Amino acid sequence: MATAARKTFRTEHDSMGELQVPADALWGAQTQRAVDNFPISGRPLPRGFIRALGLIKAAAAEVNAGFGLLPQAQAAAIGKAALAVAVGEHDAQFPIDVFQTGSGTSSNMNANEVIATLASRARSKVHPNDDVNLGQSSNDVIPTAIRVSAQLAAVEQLLPALKHLRTTIERRARSLQRITKTGRTHLMDAMPLTFAQEFGAWAAQLQSAQARIEDSLKRLRRLPIGGTAIGTGINADPRFGKAMAKALSSLSGTKFESADNKFEGLATQDDAVELSGQLNALAVALMKIGNDLRWMNSGPLAGLGEIELPALQPGSSIMPGKVNPVIPEALCMVCAQVMGHHTAITVAGASGNFQLNVMLPLIASNLLDSIGLLSNAMRLLADKAIAGLKVRQDRVAAALDRNPILVTALNPLIGYEKAAAIAKRAYAERRPILEVAREMSGLPDNDLRRLLDPVALTGEASPVPGSGD
Repeated sequence: MATAARKTFRTEHDSMGELQVPADALWGAQTQRAVDNFPISGRPLPRGFIRALGLIKAAAAEVNAGFGLLPQAQAAAIGKAALAVAVGEHDAQFPIDVFQTGSGTSSNMNANEVIATLASRARSKVHPNDDVNLGQSSNDVIPTAIRVSAQLAAVEQLLPALKHLRTTIERRARSLQRITKTGRTHLMDAMPLTFAQEFGAWAAQLQSAQARIEDSLKRLRRLPIGGTAIGTGINADPRFGKAMAKALSSLSGTKFESADNKFEGLATQDDAVELSGQLNALAVALMKIGNDLRWMNSGPLAGLGEIELPALQPGSSIMPGKVNPVIPEALCMVCAQVMGHHTAITVAGASGNFQLNVMLPLIASNLLDSIGLLSNAMRLLADKAIAGLKVRQDRVAAALDRNPILVTALNPLIGYEKAAAIAKRAYAERRPILEVAREMSGLPDNDLRRLLDPVALTGEASPVPGSGD
């Protein structure tokens, strides 16, 4: 039996002394202490957060060199290493658990140590604290990384996915503009509407969600970098914050600003909580859409059976031929998870004491997870459910013809009580409302046909929103 290869170590040291680090690791002593101290979830911080750390360190090297605080060659080596971290070349070198020190100091030092190791290969020794972390503190780097990573994820992933879903719904609404169906309130038959009106409400929900998210991002892009330890900017050039916002905007292609009040940016996470709240509201809208689709697809015989979603996979290990609405179900689970994340982010956001919030890694992880889940789920809903669904027009028309609630249109002419009697009889005898109204209303047939026409009762169909912004 072959024996496992023996792992080799090297000795590293920090201000607390020496310890053993895997020989092939790019990190140093402080990262290793965190790896040893926090074996909790086995989940490291997300890729987007590591990307943001790399961008921040690259920007800091550029800014410090511009101020004459770092030699150009050293800054170039740090910048090259930091950008390699940003693009994901060294993700395996960021093993620290999400559940760690509340300031995220361990993850900041993880970035400092990895980047210092890489930069030192290109020139003389680069120090993780004195050089890579110059002008910074974990207390302003980690809040900045939360904002940068969430802003980029929202701009690059979430908003495009949301727009894609909305435009897909709008396109399908236009294609179904002439099909009228029974409306429902309290899950009971109500007045008719068109599929375009029903889908248009979904599209309007998403348009409102997009506007709310975009408004939140105006505040999220304010960066507290330059505040260093508590917001006073100790050990940083007074110009550092504004220069960093400019450099990060250039590196990322997304607008960032230097926060006017760095104390707020370190002590609170209100802007992250606000964005999470808008993600929560989006999840509420998406769960409503997902559940509407599930109800409309229910059956195909014993349910509503108004639509057929694309058949993607067998729905049962024991019932042959069963097909389930798997995409809306997955979507609704995503929404439930995002709602849970928002609760955790809310508690974390309230967990600042004096000059620092101390649940920063949790906020970073949950916020990015929510954005990623929603982005992926919305694209799946658009492409694998909405785009390919079919309306069962015969089923829709049959239900609409028998809908006794159409008699509501006769209220002004015959009164509520007589209309109710017509509706009850039509329902009891399972007859079209038009037939019963002929017998009981005393109104001319032509008037009844006009007044009870389901298409006319939908009103002037609201225009389906366009596909633009």
